[in-house]
Amino acid sequence: MPDLTPLRRKPKALAASPDLFVPGAKPTGRLEEVEDTTGDLDGLLGAPTSAMSRRVSSERDLAELLENEYVDPDAAALAKQLARRMSATWRRRRADCESTTGRLRSVPYRHGSSEIDVDRTLDVLVERRPLQERDIIVRERLGSRRATALIVDVSGSMRGEKMLMTAAAVGAMSAEFDRRSEEFAVIAFWSEAAVLKSFAGSVGDGVVLDRLLRIPARGLTNIEFAFRVANDQLSQSSAPRRDAIVLTDAMHNAGGDPRLVARSLPRLHVLLETDGEHDEGLAREMANLGRGGLARVASHRDVGPALSRLLGD
Repeated sequence: MPDLTPLRRKPKALAASPDLFVPGAKPTGRLEEVEDTTGDLDGLLGAPTSAMSRRVSSERDLAELLENEYVDPDAAALAKQLARRMSATWRRRRADCESTTGRLRSVPYRHGSSEIDVDRTLDVLVERRPLQERDIIVRERLGSRRATALIVDVSGSMRGEKMLMTAAAVGAMSAEFDRRSEEFAVIAFWSEAAVLKSFAGSVGDGVVLDRLLRIPARGLTNIEFAFRVANDQLSQSSAPRRDAIVLTDAMHNAGGDPRLVARSLPRLHVLLETDGEHDEGLAREMANLGRGGLARVASHRDVGPALSRLLGD
């Protein structure tokens, strides 16, 4: 592994391991940092997740973290509106991409489907009338099976437009991945981290965004811990394609060096929020080490197109 230059800003050393908040957590353990006593991280970087972390003590229930009400009701309403717009735009982009690739399959109609399988629908019509929405059969193209972990920064620097971008992206991606029955997880982080949705978890429409909007922007920025949580989540998926996407200003200022864990992720894309102070150098290094792409986003309008480029949709 090539030598890494020192980080531009020295992150604060944490006195204790960060807490991990998980929905309905029981005292089954949480991720703890692996201490490098030899100074040689080469073997560690290529190792599976189990070699990079160990389970200790207990996780904390996500309910302990969430506020009873939205932190900013007006911003929450706007974020939900932006998420709906972004989801619709992204859906059109994906439909254009899918129209010429992938194997066709016949499935019951669901919102967003456009190509009706006339023969199959007529077969259903012969058997029962009147025809219900669920009786309409449509043609969709199968893409490759994919698992995506969305990692979002909710630290103290993520306010204003940055937080709107984050909330809109979480809402849009959650809705779209759920619609397509794709595996996805959402992790929010600051000096600690919270799993808003795991790959194994099933939640109702809008729940992930609702949880995010009840977390106040707080604390320092520990990207390294968030990457380890994402790596642990992705290791639980058997999908042939596994991606991590981090939405952050890359102002890492607590915990270990995130570049060391970036290389262990299956693939890491970085959405760099440039509205205000940001660290493009670190963002680029993380994306390069994670064999992924870097996209700069200055407003919520940039997020949808950037996601499409990075995910190849």
